[in-house]
Amino acid sequence: MFAPFKDYLETELFKNFDLQKRPIPEGLESNVSERGKNKASIQSWCYQSPQLRKIRYTYIDAGETAQVFNSVIYPSHNYDIPFLGIDFLSFGKKKILVVLDFQPLFQDSAYQEKYIEPVKAVHDKYSELAQNLEMKFYDANQYFSKYLLFAKTDPDTVINKLFPAYKEYIQLYWETLAKAEPIEDQQKIERIITAQKDYDQYSAERDPAHGLFSSYFGTEWADRFLYEFLFEDASPLAVASQK
Repeated sequence: MFAPFKDYLETELFKNFDLQKRPIPEGLESNVSERGKNKASIQSWCYQSPQLRKIRYTYIDAGETAQVFNSVIYPSHNYDIPFLGIDFLSFGKKKILVVLDFQPLFQDSAYQEKYIEPVKAVHDKYSELAQNLEMKFYDANQYFSKYLLFAKTDPDTVINKLFPAYKEYIQLYWETLAKAEPIEDQQKIERIITAQKDYDQYSAERDPAHGLFSSYFGTEWADRFLYEFLFEDASPLAVASQK
């Protein structure tokens, strides 16, 4: 279901940036599950460029049972622009959940005005994808913007509404990055480094996809995937609690 979204992102990345492959830890780039009746495969890609320190995206294909496309784009530490967060999940044609957002590093009003308010015009064009759903695992006021697209939807809406919205969010993200001035103040850079690490820690501790990874590929692999690839700057809880 979401393969065109992956292909579009890939094309845009190679067209707009001087990409280099970013290593994925051994054994985590792909996997195939033989559990249960439905075979599931997972494939991940990771790149970097001078402006974007980590571009990761993952596709899970379990046929009609599940289709998942997830991506986070991390700006380099000398840019304070938001992350671009993408999470599209389909569990059969009747259970589709989509999340798309400029995920802010900071919540102060100046930051919001500079980086989040410009998203409003695109967001408002796709109001049916902004359903104000309750978040079960995350605090909506932390690492999410008020112009988040978050919806339970259907296949027709995915094609006719989500795909054009997705393209516009991506184009706006490229424009935001192009306008951003690289930061040279080391104190400000350290603040960005801390904020990005905090994002990884927060996300790793709450990511509901860990259960899905575990069900298909086993807990040991899922733990590695979560902490060594998805959110590599996070410390596993058992380790963090000892610090």
